[in-house]
Amino acid sequence: GSAFKPAQVVEGSGGRLVAQTAPPVKVMKAYKPVKVTQPKPGLMVYDFGQNCSSMPRLTVKGPAGASVRLTPGELLDDAGLVSQRNCGGPAYYTYTLKGEGTETWSPRFFYYGSRYLQVETSGHGADNAPQISELVSQFVYASAETVGTFECANPLVNRIHELINAAIRSNLQSVLTDCPHREKLGWLECAHLLAGCVMYNYGVQTFYAKIVNDMSEAQLSNGQVPDIAPEFTMFEGPMRDSPEWGSAFVIAPWQVYQMYGDRTLLQRHYEGMKRYVAYLGSKAKEHIVSHGLGDWYDIGPDRPGPSQLTSKGLTATATYYQNVTILAAAAALLGKADESKGFEAQARAIREAFNRTFLNAEKNCYDRDSQTANAMPLALGLVPEDRRAAVLEGLVAQIRAGGNRVTAGDVGFHYLVKALSEGGRGDVLYDMLIRDDGPGYAYQLKMGATSLTEAWDTNPRQSQNHCMLGHVEAWFYNGLGGIACDPAGPGFKKIIIKPQIAGDLPGARVSYGSPYGPIVSNWTREGGVLTLEVTIPPNTSATVHVPATEASGITESGKPAEKAEGLKYLRMQDGAAVFAAASGTYKFKSKIK
Repeated sequence: GSAFKPAQVVEGSGGRLVAQTAPPVKVMKAYKPVKVTQPKPGLMVYDFGQNCSSMPRLTVKGPAGASVRLTPGELLDDAGLVSQRNCGGPAYYTYTLKGEGTETWSPRFFYYGSRYLQVETSGHGADNAPQISELVSQFVYASAETVGTFECANPLVNRIHELINAAIRSNLQSVLTDCPHREKLGWLECAHLLAGCVMYNYGVQTFYAKIVNDMSEAQLSNGQVPDIAPEFTMFEGPMRDSPEWGSAFVIAPWQVYQMYGDRTLLQRHYEGMKRYVAYLGSKAKEHIVSHGLGDWYDIGPDRPGPSQLTSKGLTATATYYQNVTILAAAAALLGKADESKGFEAQARAIREAFNRTFLNAEKNCYDRDSQTANAMPLALGLVPEDRRAAVLEGLVAQIRAGGNRVTAGDVGFHYLVKALSEGGRGDVLYDMLIRDDGPGYAYQLKMGATSLTEAWDTNPRQSQNHCMLGHVEAWFYNGLGGIACDPAGPGFKKIIIKPQIAGDLPGARVSYGSPYGPIVSNWTREGGVLTLEVTIPPNTSATVHVPATEASGITESGKPAEKAEGLKYLRMQDGAAVFAAASGTYKFKSKIK
């Protein structure tokens, strides 16, 4: 009919056509409505119970020319209608019927982050209105293989895992997006800060190759890497140039090497990585870099945005240091010994300048004593050795004094998780995790969120589906499960099993499909006795830390552990007996406090 507009001829987008490496985006799940309401005559609202990157599937019958309009959204307004106030609009689908029997339709090129669909029909008179027989919300995301499983004995923690995972999936598209509605852009801080969260759950080796190639193509002639890649839209100022974002170009290839043992990206992008770090160096004043967004969306007195509790110089310079240490290691790996030495010297100079600028020597804290300011130096090895214990103690004291509440933002929380986990304070992290009386994961669940929200406090003005604060997800695997790659054998050739028996948690079951096969760490505790079941895949070896009060009473499959085949007792360390383990399955029992 004449109602259709003629198609417009446009120029192609340019660029080279290359083979796809990222897993194709597919319909991965389908949700049926859990509730249907009629807020006003002729208008229905379907609630699918799950906020996700959705494409509706409509089954309908009616006369030719009648139409169905579907409006997706994450939230409802006070009148019970779909609201797009927090996620950009107007966005809607209109299907015009051809009028032949039952018709099934779903969009092919447009998904939208939604939990609800508002349905309005128009036909020729009330008798002829289209009849909908089925409406389904199809969850579309990259069809990467699921490689990790996590569950524990606290249902709240399992729900937090699901909350974060729903947001990771929703943003695992052909790029790792920020949100599935408003922008759908590849904001780069998530590519490195959430790498562990994504990699422990999904097989993303080729997906990360694609992300890093996108960054390489977006890199400017002066070496700068913009905050988003591909750079579909051009922002200005810190929205285009923030070190914690652009540094994904250096950090992500290193993370791929750690997790998969694959140095391809380091080889391919080494020169580009160097150019980016040189660009940061050109912006530094006496080794201090201080531009950018800082600890985005931290919890301060004002509404969230650029860092409020931590100086931008602290996060930017700490990230700059992280980059230079990676370049030193990458240069050594690629046989460039002289360059490696040069980067090591540069790292030392940055470390000295960092401590001169930000360390409060009297109080053993950094900058303005925020969670982020103390966690980043701990996690990145910037704290002088003789002060590490004191800085960690101060960080823990400060978290405890604040009622175990999170204040760190999109950048800092990743390093807070790492600093507490590696400092043997998983108990503090666990207490922060289950706190539901203020902004945080448990609070979001209490407020009815079904995917991780953009702001810690579920603010309805902001997106209700952002993966950016999901950093604790990696800790479920490498902290509670204790499954980590030994840097001495990247790609899990050498494995560390070091479970953290946190809080009052009675047990956890964790597995990860490494390049060599599944690694398993299951533990339970009852009445001072710990049972730990471990599987180490073929062609690998592991260092297993069995929590215990003493080594002598530990058994493996009922026999004294030091006599068990494939095991060699090494030492007692930090409340655990440490064993060297060959591939195989072990069942330890030990006495714990």
